[in-house]
Amino acid sequence: MKNIRAKIIGTGASLPEKILTNADLEKMVDTTDEWIMTRTGIRERHIAREDESLSTFANEASLRAIEMAGIRPEEIDLIICATVTPDMPLPATACFIQEALGAKNAAAFDMSAACSGFIFAISIANQFIATGKYKYILIIGGEVLSKFLDWQDRATCIIFADGAGAAVLSPTSGDKGVLATSIHNDGQYTDFLQVPAGGTVKQTSHETVDKREHFVKMKGNELFKVAIRCMESVSREVLKNAGLTTEDLDHFIPHQANERITRAVANRLKIPKSIVYSNIARIGNTSSGSIPIALDEMVRDGKIKTDDLIIMSSFGGGVTWGAGLVRW
Repeated sequence: MKNIRAKIIGTGASLPEKILTNADLEKMVDTTDEWIMTRTGIRERHIAREDESLSTFANEASLRAIEMAGIRPEEIDLIICATVTPDMPLPATACFIQEALGAKNAAAFDMSAACSGFIFAISIANQFIATGKYKYILIIGGEVLSKFLDWQDRATCIIFADGAGAAVLSPTSGDKGVLATSIHNDGQYTDFLQVPAGGTVKQTSHETVDKREHFVKMKGNELFKVAIRCMESVSREVLKNAGLTTEDLDHFIPHQANERITRAVANRLKIPKSIVYSNIARIGNTSSGSIPIALDEMVRDGKIKTDDLIIMSSFGGGVTWGAGLVRW
């Protein structure tokens, strides 16, 4: 029996038209372009309009991925939407996406793994394809984090941004596709990155609104240290599982969280700067959207060639972390 695994046959991305620069932020909160660039590497980020939601960008990214894949929406068997900023608490945003695409034969669900969402989705999709259950799976990573930001908190409002990326996966029995994935969690760090209210622990009330508990809260310094350690270890793990080393890599696509984190992880892994992809200066941190947006940029710019070996590594609130190794 041949070893079946998933391969990526189409990618897509979508960003809001509105761009918020560091100069704009200087007028809104106590910060400077130099302060932001030094600490994050971000110059500008895309921010959704009031009438735009996650599905606005997820739909567009999905359509582009489906077009590249050369399939019809009705052929999709499963839709996985990775997000922490859904259109609504109920129903799943994946249901809205299914309807908008006309993917009438697809099962559809949301999943939450914060910035690691896209890697978790790849890992799940790969299992469904490997067992022969599904032929075409659409996975989406996307956020509209701007609607959950406290624009008085310079620790968070300078970092996070909006956008979505998507990929279509299908089976392959060759030496290409998803070679290895690994996903992890450590719940002892749940307070490092969270939105405290709006769930069943703290229901929405005048008090929670007054205390600004419906916005993203982050312990940046603590997260920084854990992120570097976890992204390094999980990247080594998937390479080892595939019998490969960092010397075999053609591309390293890290979660676009912070330029300093990217540099630190690459240095620890001894990955040359020339194969590290970074778009954080233009895009900001789009959480689960960052890796698929970056991947789509690389594919459409012709940076990724057949047989290239790509590692994608992520870290997010939960805390969560994961990596995926793909032969293109």
